[in-house]
Amino acid sequence: MNLLEAIILGLIQGLTEFLPVSSSGHLELGKYLFGIDHESNFYFSVAVHGATVLSTVFVLWKELLGLFRGVMKFTMNEETKYALKLLISMIPVGIVGLFMRDTVKEYFTGNMTMLGSFFLITALLLFMTRVIKPKERDLTYIDSFIIGIAQAFAVLPAISRSGATIATGMMLGNRKSEIARFSFLMVLVPVIGANILEIGSGDLLNEGTSFAVISAGFITAFISGYIACRWMINLVRRGNLAWFGLYCVAAGIFSFILGMNGL
Repeated sequence: MNLLEAIILGLIQGLTEFLPVSSSGHLELGKYLFGIDHESNFYFSVAVHGATVLSTVFVLWKELLGLFRGVMKFTMNEETKYALKLLISMIPVGIVGLFMRDTVKEYFTGNMTMLGSFFLITALLLFMTRVIKPKERDLTYIDSFIIGIAQAFAVLPAISRSGATIATGMMLGNRKSEIARFSFLMVLVPVIGANILEIGSGDLLNEGTSFAVISAGFITAFISGYIACRWMINLVRRGNLAWFGLYCVAAGIFSFILGMNGL
């Protein structure tokens, strides 16, 4: 991977991390089109995901500061309850990350047919938000766990994490004004944990990808992620995710064509 490819892939990661179209799916698609080895650049993907986590912190720093101050009062206030819901939502993906890490890696092989199937699953979830429209209510602890299960499935490429979690929250009846923020906050600890695991393993810089390339992707992903995060929070309030579903259908069909023709 060269610098230009890293910048393009970082831009793709940043823009698609917060839009419900799957950043991991687009990274796999981009690597395939560039002819980049998927296995040896797995850790580049981890690094640019870390960049979008940092952009989330910059966008939602007021919410994070408010949560921290509330939790530090050591009372069961609204901030503490919200923090508990976030922790509950992280349990499923934490289990996957700790015990199924190698299994997950096996799906990042550049199989375009499989990628197309997962894009279509994301599209289905987004379309379902137009059909299942319960009365809006506050987020519950059970809702948090169910949304967490959706996030766990979204470790697969082309299953959009933001799409799966936001769509699940909307179909549960959670308030649109809250679910996007919850979706973006609930991913912070799992992705930070994944980065720590990879750095601790010593593989992040031993995979053959230079520090300059990883840094270029990281910076680009951070800047584009910051812009996309702010835009997506406002977009979810309007509640129409179907257009992104159509895009995922197109991405799925394109992936199928690549896979069937061996391009």
